Parts: sequence; C-alpha cells; structure tokens
Amino acid sequence: TKARGTELLRFPPRRRYPTVELRAETFNGSAHVPVPSDSAFLKALLLELRLEDEHVFVEQRDTCTRINHSCVHSVSTAAGELWPVLAFHKSGLVYACVPLVEGTLEPRPPLLTVSGLSQGLALLLGIVDYVSPSRKNEAELNSKVGQLRSLLIQACPLGTPLNTNIRSLNSSFEDIQEMPADKDQPAWRSSSYKGKPQVNVCIAEKVKCMQYDQRDVVDTWQVYGAVNCKCDIEGPAPNVTLSLTLPTNAPPLQDIVVHHCVTSVDPAMLMSTSAEPLHDSVYNGPYKFPFIPPSDSFNLCYYTSQVPVPPILGCYQLIEEGSQIKITVNLKLHESIKNSFEYCEARIPFFNRGPIAQLEYKVSYGQLDLSREKSLLVWVIGQKFPKSLEVSLSGTVSFGTAGKEHPTDYVCTGNTAYVKLYFRIPDFTLTGCYVDQHSVQIFVPGKPKITASRELIASDYYIWNSKAPAPMVYKPLLD
Repeated sequence: TKARGTELLRFPPRRRYPTVELRAETFNGSAHVPVPSDSAFLKALLLELRLEDEHVFVEQRDTCTRINHSCVHSVSTAAGELWPVLAFHKSGLVYACVPLVEGTLEPRPPLLTVSGLSQGLALLLGIVDYVSPSRKNEAELNSKVGQLRSLLIQACPLGTPLNTNIRSLNSSFEDIQEMPADKDQPAWRSSSYKGKPQVNVCIAEKVKCMQYDQRDVVDTWQVYGAVNCKCDIEGPAPNVTLSLTLPTNAPPLQDIVVHHCVTSVDPAMLMSTSAEPLHDSVYNGPYKFPFIPPSDSFNLCYYTSQVPVPPILGCYQLIEEGSQIKITVNLKLHESIKNSFEYCEARIPFFNRGPIAQLEYKVSYGQLDLSREKSLLVWVIGQKFPKSLEVSLSGTVSFGTAGKEHPTDYVCTGNTAYVKLYFRIPDFTLTGCYVDQHSVQIFVPGKPKITASRELIASDYYIWNSKAPAPMVYKPLLD
C-alpha cells in the first residue's frame, strides 16, 4: 500500500518504507505521528487488539467511546495516536499495516476516502491466502513466513502494491535479494541476474485515425510509440545507453516521456511538443537514453510524431435504398508503407438493424466473412495488398427483424456508420524509428547479445461513411 509499515506479528518478517513515511510526514503536517520501533509498535498493537492484558481494564482501549466495529484501529504510542492502523487477528496470527493518508489527519477523513486502506487490505488478504494453508504444519508455516520478506519486495517494492496475489510470486522468491547487495544499487533493481548479458528492445507504434472523405471535414491521425526493454545484466547498477534513430528527413519525435531509471537526457528532447507547429528549432535528435535498467521488462520511453500521411487511405459509402443498403469500400496502402502484414482486415458493423438476411457482394481482393450474429462483415485482406496497392468491396445488404441480441449504438444512427481497420506490420514503424544494435552500449564485461524489433499496430482506425454527417467534425480553420 502506500504502506508506512507492514508486519506479520509474532514473526520477524516486516517491511518499512522510509520514502512513504516521509510522504506521510509531508501530507499529515502537524498531526503526523511517526511509526514507532518494531518492538514498541508490536507491544502497542497487541494491547489495542486485546491480545495482551486482555482481562485488565485499559481506559484508552476499553472505554465505551472506543467501540470499534472495523479492523481499522487507532494505536496509542509514545508520540500520540497512530491512525489508521489496519490490523486483524486470524488463526493465531496478526496481520497489520499502516496505510498512507494523502492529506491532513485532523479532522479524520472518512474511511472510504482513504485509498490506502483498500490497497492495504488487499495486500494483507493476499498474505493470509499465502500463509493460511500451512498453519497446521509448523515447519511449513515457518518456511513460508521466512519467505515473506522476499515476496513483499516483489509484491510491494516501493510502498504501493503491484501484485497482491502473493501465492503467484512463490515460484521466483529465490531470485529476489532481501537487501541490496551494494549501496549503489537503486531500489527498482529488486533482483539479481547471473548469466550472459542480453538486451531485448521492441519499438511498438500505434496509429489512430479518423477518415471522413468529406471536403469540409479534416481527416486526423496520430502516432504513439513505446520503447520496451528487458535487460538481463549482472551487477547492482549496470549502465546502459540506448539510441533511437530516425531516417533522414523523417518527422521528429515529440512529447517524449522517459522512465525514472533514465539518468540524464537533453532537456530540449523533453520540451519538443506536438502542441506546437513543427519549426526549425524542434529537437531532431540524437535520441540518446542512458539508464540503469530495472530487473523486469519496462517501457524506457513514450513518444508521438506528426507523420505526414496515414498508412491506409480509405473511402466508405453507405446508401439506403428502400429495404436494402448499398455499400462501397475502397482502401489504398500508401506506397511508403511496408507491404507485409501479420494480419489486415476491415470490419463493417451494422448497428440498430436486424440480422443480415441477404448479402450480395464483390471483392477485388481477399475474403469476406459474415459473423455468427449476422451483424458484422469481416473483410480479411490478408498479409499483402496486391501490386496496385488498392482493394475494393461493393455489395447490397438487406436485414431481418431486429432483436435484443443485435448491436445498438446511439452515435451510429441512420446512415452514420464506419469501417474499422485492424492490422499489424512487423519490423516496421510509421515514423521510421529504429534501434541500431551497434549503438547499444553496456558497460559490463563480456559481449552482450542485443535483440531489437519493431511493429506498427492499428488502434481505433476508423473510416466513416462519407454519405452521412460525421459524428465528430473537425472544421478547417478559415482565415
């Protein structure tokens, strides 16, 4: 949780997060009560839970004004009342954590507004689920409890739970260091690697598009990229430098956001934004990222780019004639795009209508399928466009009586309809961005193995019916 301390009482395993305790002091101001030492906290908590001096009247605990109907407690310490403390007693064990309250403690905020409570409870219940099956076997219980500290480094490395299913982490606990072996090891390198150094890099770009084929409506498209890395390198704090390269005259990368493990970067790189029109002062590289990699896979950076054309240009026309509708779809792959797809298909849904009762069509390329619900046409173009780079589909469709199982849409009424494209092009990016394997520098002994890949994926790629009003209109700015 944003936990200020996590304890499994009566056993040594515990976790404290100094950075989160510092945040608590900042958030809570003058009302802040620090978490006491482990022994003092344990003694005060057992007293609060009536597990010590159970038959003795303790005014601060047993007064009628302190009736508690939840597992959220206020624990009396030498520095004051520590609240909230999430704690409960189950099967002879006590589970507790102190969630962070991101705000003032006076007056006490409602429990439902403290997000750390639900996070802390989920983490504790994950520990219960991991420990409880072994409670009747003392040796197995002691073994599991001994592993808890290592598992908590995975589940909650910096104070916020990343995985509350502690049981799922059990298989890899031996690879997790209990404490950093080196004082220079950053907190995000929670495990050690032994073996030949290797780096895997994948640039994944997604293109979003809205095409209207109308004179007074501007088509729009956007490209979003992410550079994912997995670095298996020995050492507590290995230094890696990775460079992104663009072809000559390619549009620059913009809106760059880097991972916190990046140690330095040219400020001009981060200032380049797509909100500003491209001009001579825009940052054109080199895009160099020195970093100390985390142990697991991570996204080194994100970026956008203002590419001049979308990869596939399309035109969709839907015209209603009596009980039938006529459809025409034309698609053209831009000549600069790699004509090699893992998959490429166009889906044509029909909203607010009955099932397709009759279909007559002609396709110049690929195959047309009808969905099981008979409300969607799937045009499978395949892995390549023909030499002309153009494909077309035309046909007439008639419908039966609409039922509850057929799709509805409040936007797509009447002839307002769309074709949605799905495709993936391996070993290609729309920006041309790539990683030169020879530019990856790793300052460790041995020759590292470098693997680099890239891909372009369609995301929300729509072509709207040009014979109907566009649902979202982008009017060109007039002088």
